Amino acid sequence: MILIDRFLSDEQDPKAVEKVLGKLNDMLTANEELIYMAVQKKPAVNLLPDCIAVSNKRLFYCEPGNFGITMNFKDISWKSIKEVSFKEEIFGSKFICVPLHGENIITEYIPKVQARKLYQAAYEQLENFKEQQRQADLEDRRSATSPVTVNTVATPEPVEEPQAFMPPATSFTPPAPVEEPEDETTLKLRKLKSLYDKHLITQDEYEAKKADILDSL
Repeated sequence: MILIDRFLSDEQDPKAVEKVLGKLNDMLTANEELIYMAVQKKPAVNLLPDCIAVSNKRLFYCEPGNFGITMNFKDISWKSIKEVSFKEEIFGSKFICVPLHGENIITEYIPKVQARKLYQAAYEQLENFKEQQRQADLEDRRSATSPVTVNTVATPEPVEEPQAFMPPATSFTPPAPVEEPEDETTLKLRKLKSLYDKHLITQDEYEAKKADILDSL
């Protein structure tokens, strides 16, 4: 069962979070966990807010229907996403998901603090997926370039005088050099520094996150 308190840290609407979590809990697959949830806050009437949830496998878009009686869920896996971004405006922020195919998915009126954390969580999961794909591609290339040695032994035809037989030389193709991937801690620190350089997180958030990463060693 998913605990609701961890998704209310940035003043998310408790009723909206409770309703969405109750549904998402039944939709999660094996080894899938929710990381963050942002709740729309419209400037006038905010009775039926949309929600966006980030898991380690996909993005969930949760939209109320039938005047709040039902919920419509859409999800998009990280392998189908090209990039994510957000744009701060007068009333909250826009969260933008750019899929590999089709139109951009734009959600407006996300509170600014939630939008920044939503972006950070989605960006980290997307980069983690891309890194896993890069590692898988490296393994495929490594397997494809592994040399195969075939020993061929020919039987000489009978002759009056015995002759020495020399087997043909086999060719050897050395595997292509593979760049050693960065360790996980260095990769996390580099991503965190990139977020700070882009002014997407404050210095305090940067230092705190950096300390958490180093403490986990």
